[in-house]
Amino acid sequence: MMRLIEKGLMFGNLIPIASPALVERYNRAMEKLTGRKTALTDFHVDISGFSPEIADELDDWLYLNPNGCNRQFILLTTEQKTAPLLNAMFSMSRSILRQFIEANEAQLFALTARDAVLGELENSVFELSSPARLFDIRRITVQADTTRGHVAHAEDLHDKIERFRHTPDAWWDDVLIAEMIGLAKQTGDITRNPIRLQHPDFTQATYWTAHFGGLYLFRDLPTPGVISVPPKAGLGPMPVDVVLDLEDRNGIARFLEVNDLVEPIVTAKGADAVTILRQKMDFILVDAAATLGQDVAARDRHELRRLARALGSALPDEFNALADLVRWAEGGGGWPRITSDHPAYFYTLRARPHPDRDIVNQLLSELSRKDVRQLFICHKQLFYRLYADWPDKKKSFVADFLEAEYQMDKAGARAALFGSAEPEMQEPPVREPEDMIPLVGPWGAVRR
Repeated sequence: MMRLIEKGLMFGNLIPIASPALVERYNRAMEKLTGRKTALTDFHVDISGFSPEIADELDDWLYLNPNGCNRQFILLTTEQKTAPLLNAMFSMSRSILRQFIEANEAQLFALTARDAVLGELENSVFELSSPARLFDIRRITVQADTTRGHVAHAEDLHDKIERFRHTPDAWWDDVLIAEMIGLAKQTGDITRNPIRLQHPDFTQATYWTAHFGGLYLFRDLPTPGVISVPPKAGLGPMPVDVVLDLEDRNGIARFLEVNDLVEPIVTAKGADAVTILRQKMDFILVDAAATLGQDVAARDRHELRRLARALGSALPDEFNALADLVRWAEGGGGWPRITSDHPAYFYTLRARPHPDRDIVNQLLSELSRKDVRQLFICHKQLFYRLYADWPDKKKSFVADFLEAEYQMDKAGARAALFGSAEPEMQEPPVREPEDMIPLVGPWGAVRR
């Protein structure tokens, strides 16, 4: 993993914490949340304040996430909003934290200038004894305050000020006045510098969770369902009719189609389909070559073609199917029929523009694991787990490729692969009858 760390592909963009004042604030917050402290004098934190160095010191990678259910956080600076979320148990946690920081940035900037802000992503579920309990997670609320309770004291002072203003004869209430003076010494003048955080509620009906080996929950669709990474037989009763696992390739294809969640890359608007497919072929080729012990050090197109010729009949089915699709896209080949049970099928898709696009692309990366770039972008936890067991030649190739081709322009690479962040506000073009073949995708109609 050191190769990834050195290239900024693992633990990248973490926030360094090195000053004694910040370490002391962190320890104060950590003790309040967990009852423990760190002896480290410098470390790095992610968006939630989780530190891999402290986790290693404590031998507890859930020290800020008890039961993996209600994520706690420590904010020392608003700069944490750009950091990743490590060891995520739910796909929505990072976006919720970032929205909270951005919605309260001015207030948090002032509060973290003198103290740490700590809090929790609260939901009504505190333990997950069965997969069905995941459906009880609906609303998540961010609760936060400083270690010295500045926010709570400010809210209390605000209530007392309102009482003072609107209660008859409040001028004669010496106890109320004394309480306001005492609170004001801790909060300052909240009439001029109000201390009030927005605690928005977030409802996430579709999400991924690492619990129970990995589950994708789709609840707000015309046909809701659950897709499990491990065999579905171990899930037990579920409150939806559609329950699939990764072996149900035809079932997943039907589920994605009936809910209109995916589109073929070759017909996706604005996509350079040939380039994307050729790059997927390169990753599949490198995987096959590395498995057979071939040299895959070069990223030159000529060398990769030579490698493909050398492998010959050993080329995997995914490579050959995508090659047929590229020939069709370039106008020099027949229309390939790639059915949903073909190993190349999910390599030919991407999520349509919709609010749950990232979750769908993450699911597709689970189903097309040899596309290491999409896997790295969409599902880093799985990427790191698989990377550990790859042949060293493949590790070197992938690390070099991601450093050179992805790290240089992350936003551009994402836009090229998955489309713009927001759907374009215009009507799709009307297709002529001869365009019906590309409209149904590279596989034909999905079997029912």
